[in-house]
Amino acid sequence: MSEQQVPLTYEGILEMFREVKVMFQETREQMRETDQKIKETNKQIGALGSRIGEIVEHMVKGNIVEKFQNLGYDDLDKCYKNMEFRNKKLGINGEIDLVLENGDIVILVEVKTTLETADVRDHIGRLEKFRRCIDAKGIDKRYFIGAVAGAIVEGNAARIAHENGMYVIEQSGEAVSIVSPPEGFVAKKW
Repeated sequence: MSEQQVPLTYEGILEMFREVKVMFQETREQMRETDQKIKETNKQIGALGSRIGEIVEHMVKGNIVEKFQNLGYDDLDKCYKNMEFRNKKLGINGEIDLVLENGDIVILVEVKTTLETADVRDHIGRLEKFRRCIDAKGIDKRYFIGAVAGAIVEGNAARIAHENGMYVIEQSGEAVSIVSPPEGFVAKKW
């Protein structure tokens, strides 16, 4: 048998609306708290991603000058990180992750944790912007070479880079070294 339904009264309906209003307020507060937690988590993930990117840049920078010297760029002797370029008149700006140079030759390197085809195409555009920015300043006899780097090189990224005349740098077993211990150092035996 089914229970007999109690007829709704005006006061009963008002009480139901009050209860629903309280539930909505509680739900809204929970959503605000959830949104705040999501924002905090996103911020932490962003910071972690940035930190990983810095680590990859540091790995690539390690002995990159020596690697290019071994390819015949003997006079390379400088390596800079995060070089910004800008020309307000042309509306051009950008940043190059690593810049290697010797005065006549400049190698412009884009570094990614995971290098994808889109990153290669983006760097091609960045190199074109950089060239326009340099040309707008006047006569610059240096020539610029492009390179892309990644801890992981995915898909056709290397092929596309090579087809566009850029070097590709990827992580290898040579990416780390043991820091020279101080004099008198003795390894602890556990």
